[in-house]
Amino acid sequence: MQLTAEHLNSLCQTAISAAIKAGHLISAYTGREIKVENKTGGSSLASQVVTEVDLLSQQCILEIIEPTCKSYDLALLTEESADDHSRLEKDYFWCIDPLDGTLPFTESTPGYAVSIALVSKAGIPQIGVVYDPVKQTLYHAVKGQGAYRNHEPWLITKDCNKKPLTLITDRSFLKHPYFEATEAKLKQVAFQIGCTDLKLIHHGGAAMNTMWVLENAPACYFKYPKPQDGGGSLWDYAATTCIFREIGAIATDIHGNPLELNRVNSTFMNHRGVLFTHTAELAIHIRTLYQGLV
Repeated sequence: MQLTAEHLNSLCQTAISAAIKAGHLISAYTGREIKVENKTGGSSLASQVVTEVDLLSQQCILEIIEPTCKSYDLALLTEESADDHSRLEKDYFWCIDPLDGTLPFTESTPGYAVSIALVSKAGIPQIGVVYDPVKQTLYHAVKGQGAYRNHEPWLITKDCNKKPLTLITDRSFLKHPYFEATEAKLKQVAFQIGCTDLKLIHHGGAAMNTMWVLENAPACYFKYPKPQDGGGSLWDYAATTCIFREIGAIATDIHGNPLELNRVNSTFMNHRGVLFTHTAELAIHIRTLYQGLV
């Protein structure tokens, strides 16, 4: 089934309703004592923690989203359920992270969000919805229709003058063998593009880390490729990639290629890394930086 612009707009409203409802549920549990369990995930702690709130949020979202799967013949991929690979057969699939940033959520630290995307079989995001329960901020985009923040058209600054360059990263990167060299080289890049200094943010989950690139421009967020499973998953980046594309920012792998958002043999993104920046110029600098390290 080929989805029209009218279909996409209707499905986007459904995703927005689901994200906000799940966000309110998550907020109701904020600050409470919550049982934290481990699950099979990537190589980092952040990918291995799960709480009852992750599962309740997923249930809340699916109650709203699942009827559209039958109506529009859509597949479904969610973080807290097994991948049934229907995403490889249907023309489109929902890609859902019911609570991205579980680790900061358990610490009552900003950086968690609800992330819902609709992705084509070819791996091209058609809809992206991210809801930040902490600041009650809604981000959304539909392919070809621009990006929105709290339902208002959203544009970002690309001016670097007299502003710090913000490096937004996962806390695990602070222990990466390339971290110190990356930080030093990125400070040099900051001065080259007219920024005053380099600022570091390292406490969020993937969805809010990428959205903070847009909120804190000039800024960047990236993960280097690695052999181990991890590096984020399809549901971490599908919605934000749609928003980045619609706002005119950069969302690629570390080599500058489109993100592979419907991988056949894995849901992890470690094979080629990820790169989110506010401008193409900064993306080129980071790719060159990485090439000089490996």
